[in-house]
Amino acid sequence: MRRRSVFGLVLPLLAALGTAPAAQALQCGDGGGGFEGWLSAFKGEAAKQGISASAINAGLAGVSYDPTVIRLDRSQRSFKLSFEQFYAKRVDGALIARGRSLMQTHAATLARMEARFGVPREIVMAIWGLETNYGRDTSGRYSIIRSLATLSYDCRRSAFFTGHLLDALRIVQRGDMGPGEMRGGWAGEIGQTQFLPTPYVKYAVDFDGDGRRDLVHSVPDILASTANFLKGHGWRAGQGWEPGSANYGVLAEWNKAEVYQRTIAAMAGKMKGG
Repeated sequence: MRRRSVFGLVLPLLAALGTAPAAQALQCGDGGGGFEGWLSAFKGEAAKQGISASAINAGLAGVSYDPTVIRLDRSQRSFKLSFEQFYAKRVDGALIARGRSLMQTHAATLARMEARFGVPREIVMAIWGLETNYGRDTSGRYSIIRSLATLSYDCRRSAFFTGHLLDALRIVQRGDMGPGEMRGGWAGEIGQTQFLPTPYVKYAVDFDGDGRRDLVHSVPDILASTANFLKGHGWRAGQGWEPGSANYGVLAEWNKAEVYQRTIAAMAGKMKGG
């Protein structure tokens, strides 16, 4: 079960992946009737925010309102499993074994990551495994920019998603991803550890040295960026992550759901003890 399939747990907590910058209030709407007018106003706001005309034009070309995204947003259910139930649904021996195997495969990259960011490999591997089964369960079904534009126009949380839409255009402007490459979850999640655009802009790292921050295809970039997020939220190098510790508290910045934090910690402990 992927994280995006339990949005009753996750979507109210998307801010845990970074707070979107404030933008000038635009006229939001309910239903698609006013979307084109909103989009025109948004383009002007993006230009005021310093985003280039080329990035605006390329990123928003042909973007339309997506009623499916609104339906998914409205159909969230609260997620009330206990830790034991959640862990049993999300983690099994195969997931732990594959994580251990991948730690050997990427040992050199993980060692560089630990040296630079001070975050243990087991924690990053647990997040990678939980988010997308180490990249096996990523979805390119939705256009990230279309989804974010729809959610930015919608009145329910317009300001929050407008900030992420602006940062999605900054990703295009920076050359990390083209608009056509920006496909992922229906709420705008990018890549194998499911960053939203604002933390992508703030914490994504070019760790393979190719000049791009690629959280879709580059394992070094994925691992290092996830570690950089945790470091940026106060991870203390050399300390543990047991419940009650400072580092356990940092896991709440990744996902504020207690069952998710405990699952990351427990899964990382299993891989460390292997």
